Amino acid sequence: MSEAEASHRAIARWTSRVIPAILAGVAGYGTYVVVDRVCIKFLYQERNQPAAIIVILILYFLLLFLSLWSYIRTIWTINTDTGLVPLTRTPPPRPERQASKKHSRRRKEGDIESQPYANSSAPDSDPNSPGLERFYTKEVFVCESDGRPKWCPECCNWKPDRAHHSSELGRCVLKMDHYCPWVGGMVSETSFKFFCQFTFWCALYCMVALASSAYCLAEIIHEGRPMDGHIIAAVAIGAFFGLFTFSMTLTSWRYIFLNVTNIDMLKKAWVYQLAIQVPRGTPSTDKYTTITYPLPDFSPSTPSAAGVNGHATGPAPPVEGQQNTSFARDQMATKTFAVVRTEHEENPWDLGWRRNWEEVMGTNIMDWLFPIRKSPCARHDVVESEYAMGPLVDTIKRRYGLDKLPREGSGGIEMRDVRRDSRRSHRS
Repeated sequence: MSEAEASHRAIARWTSRVIPAILAGVAGYGTYVVVDRVCIKFLYQERNQPAAIIVILILYFLLLFLSLWSYIRTIWTINTDTGLVPLTRTPPPRPERQASKKHSRRRKEGDIESQPYANSSAPDSDPNSPGLERFYTKEVFVCESDGRPKWCPECCNWKPDRAHHSSELGRCVLKMDHYCPWVGGMVSETSFKFFCQFTFWCALYCMVALASSAYCLAEIIHEGRPMDGHIIAAVAIGAFFGLFTFSMTLTSWRYIFLNVTNIDMLKKAWVYQLAIQVPRGTPSTDKYTTITYPLPDFSPSTPSAAGVNGHATGPAPPVEGQQNTSFARDQMATKTFAVVRTEHEENPWDLGWRRNWEEVMGTNIMDWLFPIRKSPCARHDVVESEYAMGPLVDTIKRRYGLDKLPREGSGGIEMRDVRRDSRRSHRS
């Protein structure tokens, strides 16, 4: 790690620790002003309005409780379950000079993930590379032009769909949204729901504090009395944090309804390359290339077949006299994928506004309002892909003619053929 990277992470770490303490102080000061200056000294001692005091205090402390609950849940999740991509190997140490140069190049050229493969950052060429099976056991995954998943040269790891490398953490994060010192760290798939709930409740809390303080201040001005500095400060603080959290709430909800992240929106444009499963042995065409997993072993002792972009499109054929049954069984374990591209700014994860909302916030109003359970998308229980994909995948299949390909098993060797050949070999 270079000196600049170490300094950047240290600043982010200490900022994440200091700002929550500052927010706690602001909330404490706001409570003092609303309870003592507004409710007790103004509404009770001067105006004798107990009904207004009861309404203000109930709303204030209810919203304060919900804000603190969601805030603590957010910070706790960020620090205990950040959503880091598990490492399948230990990244090799790099010379300090090389790391420093790479850091400078990344700042000049943009996000490290947008850069093409370089010699120093080439992905693992081992066909049995750890973690690769996480992708080809799915039906669709985001890939590079050669059909392999995206590779993180910093972590030396395959990156799942929607994962990004965080310079603050030095690790890849699942569905990373943004690094927020206000909540103490990285907001990702595990904490984004709680973050949205916090900004929502905090915005309402600030509005109550602002409204009560502003009413008190307006009455003081109307009566021509001396200004109360505490009430003026409460109005200013309430307005600032109220507008800030309200805008964050609207922005977060917009991202949820579109099923995008802050990283996606920061890109000027995005085009995804997808590996979509097709029938085994499907050849490449002028519209798309194909790749077959598991990748073949190109060691000198292992025969290999020619394939797309240096990858074989199937396992090596059996040697003379080898049983067809064994080869057929190996064939059944392989999966072929077509490498295709989306159009400009097409979002394969857009499920429609309602399902997008439910993927993050849950399926009932209790999940929407209270920070109890994590987002459904964080369970990763979708069989077809890392995250649920929308109708765009079917559109792409029609666009590239993949929907017209014969279904798996309509041709070639099927499992019943394997069992039949096995019975014949036993009888002989």
